[in-house]
Amino acid sequence: MARVLIVDDSMTETKRFTQLLKKGGHEVITATCGEDGVRIAKEQMPDLVLMDVVMPGLNGFQATRQLSKNESTKDIPIVMITTKDQETDKVWGKRQGAKAYLTKPVPETLLASTISDLTA
Repeated sequence: MARVLIVDDSMTETKRFTQLLKKGGHEVITATCGEDGVRIAKEQMPDLVLMDVVMPGLNGFQATRQLSKNESTKDIPIVMITTKDQETDKVWGKRQGAKAYLTKPVPETLLASTISDLTA
């Protein structure tokens, strides 16, 4: 299964995603802000990143752009998971390098299939 980095400042969301991922057999790494997410992604080289958008400091769009432009992390698929559900947000997320854009609350089956598709 995949090593997944969750970057989210909400402990509730992080716990929920961690439980879902571990139930699916995935290894989980976490970060509570964009800066830590970028640093940990470079150090740990996960198979996939679940990225929140609204975070203090470096937001998810900025962190996604940094990871997708960095030579060592550009091939790590990033899934944005956020409450921001406007079409412009989705387009902007994809332009920053996200491979998928999911809106919270994310159904468990959709999250599982998205991870499976991007780590296969």
